[in-house]
Amino acid sequence: MPIKVLLADDHAAVRAGLRMLLDSADDIEVVAEAADGFEAVELARSVRPDVVVMDIRMPRQDGIAAAAELRGVTDVLILTSYGEEANVFDALRAGASGFLLKDADAETLVDAVRVVARGDGLISPAVTRGLIAEFARARPAYAPIPVDGDGLASLTPREREVLALISEGLANAEIAAQLGMAEATVKSHVTHLLAKLGLSSRVQAAIFAREQE
Repeated sequence: MPIKVLLADDHAAVRAGLRMLLDSADDIEVVAEAADGFEAVELARSVRPDVVVMDIRMPRQDGIAAAAELRGVTDVLILTSYGEEANVFDALRAGASGFLLKDADAETLVDAVRVVARGDGLISPAVTRGLIAEFARARPAYAPIPVDGDGLASLTPREREVLALISEGLANAEIAAQLGMAEATVKSHVTHLLAKLGLSSRVQAAIFAREQE
């Protein structure tokens, strides 16, 4: 069964571009479109998509408010031009499963839909640096990230290198360039180190790494 996607953006041209891009993937099908948050919520409740790909700034109801209404109904991937930390925090508080910037390439967007559809969280590497810095500044107000101690000890030297670069907010492509390896190899290292540490996202991994400094 393909991943059913609802697109919510107030610009018809943007929706058309996203539809063309996502429908080109064999395992994704765009089943509905909405021009604002109210319409997105109404359609999501009737169509029951697996993922709503939603802009933040829309008329009548914005994407943050709509995401809050859709909590427990479907997973929401925020796709926006505005990567301010406040928007990221608001989206996550509202229950969004992912946050991606519109300048992401086609492969990144398609992969993001797949990640969110399987129940995992995702935050654009482009905004991760600022998010990590904000958590670091507010560290005393937050409980430490719980980590599997045996998993930490089992990290390979290369996985530790990748973890350190994740903590700096680097995307997989940037890590690959810095370490002189294929991006697919970096993705494999990230998957393995998250599993060993018992963490669910690279953001958690980055915060944990910062806590060890």
